[in-house]
Amino acid sequence: MRLLLVEDQEELAEWLAKALRQGGHAVDVMGRGDHADHALLTQPYDLLILDLSLPGIDGLEVLRRLRARGSGLPVLILTALGSTEDRVRGLNLGADDYLVKPFELSELEARIKALLRRGVGRVPTVRVGRLEIDTSSRLVSLDGQPVALTPRELAVLEALVARLGRPVARELLFEKVFDMDAEARPEAIESYVSRLRKKLDGSGAQISTLRGLGYLLSETP
Repeated sequence: MRLLLVEDQEELAEWLAKALRQGGHAVDVMGRGDHADHALLTQPYDLLILDLSLPGIDGLEVLRRLRARGSGLPVLILTALGSTEDRVRGLNLGADDYLVKPFELSELEARIKALLRRGVGRVPTVRVGRLEIDTSSRLVSLDGQPVALTPRELAVLEALVARLGRPVARELLFEKVFDMDAEARPEAIESYVSRLRKKLDGSGAQISTLRGLGYLLSETP
Protein backbone atom coordinates (compact mmCIF):
# COMPACT_ATOMS: atom_id res chain seq x y z
CA MET A 1 0.00 0.00 0.00
CA ARG A 2 1.12 3.57 -0.64
CA LEU A 3 1.18 5.87 2.40
CA LEU A 4 1.71 9.60 2.82
CA LEU A 5 3.52 10.50 6.04
CA VAL A 6 3.31 14.20 6.96
CA GLU A 7 5.74 14.92 9.79
CA ASP A 8 8.04 17.94 10.22
CA GLN A 9 10.41 16.30 12.73
CA GLU A 10 12.98 15.00 10.27
CA GLU A 11 14.52 12.27 12.43
CA LEU A 12 11.13 10.89 13.45
CA ALA A 13 9.91 11.00 9.85
CA GLU A 14 12.97 9.12 8.59
CA TRP A 15 12.66 6.48 11.31
CA LEU A 16 8.96 5.95 10.67
CA ALA A 17 9.35 5.84 6.90
CA LYS A 18 12.12 3.24 7.20
CA ALA A 19 10.01 1.06 9.50
CA LEU A 20 6.96 1.27 7.24
CA ARG A 21 8.99 0.52 4.12
CA GLN A 22 10.45 -2.54 5.82
CA GLY A 23 6.85 -3.61 6.33
CA GLY A 24 6.32 -3.55 2.57
CA HIS A 25 4.66 -0.16 2.13
CA ALA A 26 5.62 2.59 -0.28
CA VAL A 27 5.97 5.78 1.78
CA ASP A 28 6.12 9.41 0.65
CA VAL A 29 7.29 11.87 3.31
CA MET A 30 6.30 15.53 3.49
CA GLY A 31 7.43 18.04 6.11
CA ARG A 32 4.97 20.84 5.28
CA GLY A 33 1.20 20.97 5.29
CA ASP A 34 0.91 22.87 2.02
CA HIS A 35 3.16 20.35 0.27
CA ALA A 36 1.02 17.51 1.62
CA ASP A 37 -2.16 19.23 0.43
CA HIS A 38 -0.74 19.46 -3.09
CA ALA A 39 0.40 15.81 -3.04
CA LEU A 40 -3.09 14.71 -1.98
CA LEU A 41 -4.50 16.53 -5.00
CA THR A 42 -2.16 14.86 -7.47
CA GLN A 43 -1.14 11.44 -6.11
CA PRO A 44 -3.13 8.31 -5.15
CA TYR A 45 -2.67 7.11 -1.56
CA ASP A 46 -4.16 4.37 0.60
CA LEU A 47 -3.57 6.10 3.94
CA LEU A 48 -2.54 9.51 5.31
CA ILE A 49 -0.51 9.69 8.54
CA LEU A 50 -0.78 13.31 9.63
CA ASP A 51 0.93 15.45 12.25
CA LEU A 52 -1.00 18.54 13.37
CA SER A 53 1.75 21.07 14.08
CA LEU A 54 3.13 21.73 10.60
CA PRO A 55 4.65 24.67 8.72
CA GLY A 56 2.79 26.01 5.70
CA ILE A 57 -0.70 25.03 6.81
CA ASP A 58 -1.43 22.98 9.92
CA GLY A 59 -2.60 19.39 9.91
CA LEU A 60 -6.22 20.20 10.72
CA GLU A 61 -6.42 22.45 7.66
CA VAL A 62 -4.93 19.68 5.51
CA LEU A 63 -7.61 17.36 6.87
CA ARG A 64 -10.40 19.92 6.40
CA ARG A 65 -9.45 20.49 2.76
CA LEU A 66 -9.18 16.75 2.11
CA ARG A 67 -12.68 16.07 3.42
CA ALA A 68 -14.11 19.16 1.70
CA ARG A 69 -13.04 17.59 -1.60
CA GLY A 70 -15.12 14.54 -0.73
CA SER A 71 -12.14 12.23 -0.22
CA GLY A 72 -12.69 9.16 1.93
CA LEU A 73 -8.95 8.48 2.29
CA PRO A 74 -8.27 6.93 5.74
CA VAL A 75 -6.47 9.43 7.99
CA LEU A 76 -4.48 8.65 11.12
CA ILE A 77 -3.50 11.72 13.14
CA LEU A 78 -0.12 11.26 14.83
CA THR A 79 0.65 14.18 17.12
CA ALA A 80 1.91 15.38 20.48
CA LEU A 81 -1.35 17.30 20.95
CA GLY A 82 -3.23 14.85 23.12
CA SER A 83 -5.88 16.82 24.99
CA THR A 84 -9.51 15.76 24.74
CA GLU A 85 -10.26 18.99 22.87
CA ASP A 86 -7.55 18.25 20.29
CA ARG A 87 -8.83 14.71 19.79
CA VAL A 88 -12.41 15.85 19.38
CA ARG A 89 -11.45 18.51 16.83
CA GLY A 90 -9.48 16.05 14.77
CA LEU A 91 -12.14 13.36 14.81
CA ASN A 92 -14.92 15.85 14.09
CA LEU A 93 -13.02 17.08 11.03
CA GLY A 94 -12.97 13.54 9.68
CA ALA A 95 -9.90 11.75 11.06
CA ASP A 96 -10.37 7.98 11.32
CA ASP A 97 -7.95 7.45 14.20
CA TYR A 98 -5.81 9.50 16.58
CA LEU A 99 -2.51 8.42 18.17
CA VAL A 100 -0.56 10.58 20.60
CA LYS A 101 3.24 10.81 20.71
CA PRO A 102 5.22 9.12 22.15
CA PHE A 103 3.86 5.81 20.88
CA GLU A 104 4.91 2.21 20.36
CA LEU A 105 5.68 1.23 16.77
CA SER A 106 3.70 -1.99 17.20
CA GLU A 107 0.57 -0.01 18.10
CA LEU A 108 1.01 2.30 15.12
CA GLU A 109 1.43 -0.69 12.80
CA ALA A 110 -1.71 -2.33 14.20
CA ARG A 111 -3.75 0.83 13.69
CA ILE A 112 -2.44 1.21 10.14
CA LYS A 113 -3.44 -2.37 9.31
CA ALA A 114 -6.93 -1.78 10.68
CA LEU A 115 -7.40 1.43 8.70
CA LEU A 116 -6.10 -0.10 5.47
CA ARG A 117 -8.50 -3.03 5.81
CA ARG A 118 -11.37 -0.64 6.44
CA GLY A 119 -10.31 1.75 3.68
CA VAL A 120 -10.40 -0.80 0.88
CA GLY A 121 -13.25 -2.89 2.27
CA ARG A 122 -11.18 -6.05 2.41
CA VAL A 123 -12.44 -9.37 3.64
CA PRO A 124 -10.08 -10.96 6.20
CA THR A 125 -8.93 -13.78 3.92
CA VAL A 126 -8.84 -14.01 0.14
CA ARG A 127 -8.44 -17.34 -1.67
CA VAL A 128 -7.36 -17.64 -5.27
CA GLY A 129 -6.99 -21.22 -6.35
CA ARG A 130 -4.98 -22.94 -3.61
CA LEU A 131 -3.39 -19.64 -2.61
CA GLU A 132 -4.59 -17.93 0.58
CA ILE A 133 -3.89 -14.28 1.42
CA ASP A 134 -4.57 -13.13 4.98
CA THR A 135 -5.12 -9.39 4.55
CA SER A 136 -4.88 -8.78 8.29
CA SER A 137 -1.55 -10.44 9.01
CA ARG A 138 -0.31 -9.97 5.39
CA LEU A 139 0.69 -13.64 5.26
CA VAL A 140 0.47 -15.65 2.05
CA SER A 141 0.22 -19.43 2.08
CA LEU A 142 -0.13 -22.26 -0.41
CA ASP A 143 -1.85 -25.42 0.84
CA GLY A 144 -1.21 -24.12 4.36
CA GLN A 145 2.51 -23.57 3.81
CA PRO A 146 3.92 -20.01 3.88
CA VAL A 147 5.04 -18.47 0.60
CA ALA A 148 8.23 -16.41 0.96
CA LEU A 149 7.73 -13.04 -0.70
CA THR A 150 9.88 -9.93 -0.64
CA PRO A 151 8.14 -6.74 0.60
CA ARG A 152 7.68 -5.44 -2.95
CA GLU A 153 6.46 -8.78 -4.26
CA LEU A 154 3.92 -8.77 -1.45
CA ALA A 155 2.92 -5.19 -2.29
CA VAL A 156 2.33 -6.19 -5.93
CA LEU A 157 0.21 -9.15 -4.86
CA GLU A 158 -1.81 -7.04 -2.41
CA ALA A 159 -2.55 -4.46 -5.10
CA LEU A 160 -3.73 -7.21 -7.48
CA VAL A 161 -5.80 -8.87 -4.74
CA ALA A 162 -7.51 -5.55 -3.98
CA ARG A 163 -8.83 -5.58 -7.58
CA LEU A 164 -9.22 -9.34 -7.93
CA GLY A 165 -10.68 -10.24 -11.31
CA ARG A 166 -10.10 -6.72 -12.66
CA PRO A 167 -7.02 -5.43 -14.51
CA VAL A 168 -4.57 -3.12 -12.74
CA ALA A 169 -2.64 -0.69 -14.95
CA ARG A 170 1.16 -0.93 -14.75
CA GLU A 171 1.40 2.74 -13.75
CA LEU A 172 -1.09 2.27 -10.89
CA LEU A 173 0.77 -0.82 -9.72
CA PHE A 174 4.00 1.17 -9.77
CA GLU A 175 2.44 3.91 -7.65
CA LYS A 176 1.27 1.35 -5.09
CA VAL A 177 4.70 -0.25 -4.78
CA PHE A 178 7.22 2.59 -5.13
CA ASP A 179 7.34 5.92 -3.30
CA MET A 180 8.27 9.26 -4.85
CA ASP A 181 11.94 9.00 -3.97
CA ALA A 182 12.44 5.55 -5.47
CA GLU A 183 14.96 5.48 -8.30
CA ALA A 184 12.87 3.28 -10.54
CA ARG A 185 10.65 3.49 -13.60
CA PRO A 186 7.24 1.86 -14.17
CA GLU A 187 8.97 -0.82 -16.24
CA ALA A 188 10.50 -2.14 -12.99
CA ILE A 189 7.10 -3.60 -12.10
CA GLU A 190 7.56 -6.19 -14.85
CA SER A 191 10.43 -7.85 -12.99
CA TYR A 192 8.42 -8.11 -9.76
CA VAL A 193 5.43 -9.54 -11.61
CA SER A 194 7.73 -12.07 -13.29
CA ARG A 195 9.20 -13.19 -9.95
CA LEU A 196 5.72 -13.40 -8.44
CA ARG A 197 4.49 -15.55 -11.31
CA LYS A 198 7.27 -18.07 -10.67
CA LYS A 199 6.43 -18.26 -6.97
CA LEU A 200 2.71 -18.73 -7.72
CA ASP A 201 3.32 -21.39 -10.38
CA GLY A 202 1.07 -24.38 -9.76
CA SER A 203 -0.98 -22.59 -7.10
CA GLY A 204 -4.13 -22.17 -9.18
CA ALA A 205 -3.58 -18.40 -9.15
CA GLN A 206 -2.26 -16.71 -12.26
CA ILE A 207 -1.21 -13.20 -13.25
CA SER A 208 -2.11 -12.38 -16.83
CA THR A 209 -0.81 -9.48 -18.88
CA LEU A 210 -3.58 -7.68 -20.77
CA ARG A 211 -2.18 -5.48 -23.51
CA GLY A 212 -3.12 -1.85 -22.91
CA LEU A 213 -4.87 -2.68 -19.62
CA GLY A 214 -2.20 -3.99 -17.25
CA TYR A 215 -2.14 -7.09 -15.08
CA LEU A 216 -4.96 -9.34 -13.91
CA LEU A 217 -4.97 -11.78 -10.98
CA SER A 218 -7.40 -14.67 -11.41
CA GLU A 219 -7.82 -18.39 -10.86
CA THR A 220 -6.38 -20.77 -13.41
CA PRO A 221 -9.17 -22.05 -15.68
